[in-house]
Amino acid sequence: MMSSPFTAVYDACVLYPAPLRDFLMWLGLLGRFRARWSPQIHDEWKRNLLLNRPDLTRAQLDRTSGLMDLAIPDGLVIGHETLIAGLNLPDVDDRHVLTSGSFYDGHPRLRQTSTASPAEPRGLPW
Repeated sequence: MMSSPFTAVYDACVLYPAPLRDFLMWLGLLGRFRARWSPQIHDEWKRNLLLNRPDLTRAQLDRTSGLMDLAIPDGLVIGHETLIAGLNLPDVDDRHVLTSGSFYDGHPRLRQTSTASPAEPRGLPW
């Protein structure tokens, strides 16, 4: 696998649709960037998918997220929660995404999201 200096934190909105999730996982496996996500991000995409897809089960989605964690062993970021309270963002629900990238390597180099208008972060620690 090729190694990249760039980190991409996958937000729930890009993990929700299976084709996009598969494509981004493929890019991460190719080493185009270091793919990262958090338990909170996993919970968010799975929770929303279950609301809209009653044909799926929690066990099926837990299997998918578990396979993601196995495929890219350093993809799952834990321990970043202590940084969340220190961020002041327009949308407080975005703080866990930003800290997922910042905890791993000091700062996120790329945040992969499909938000139409980018947040203007204030109070960032870097």
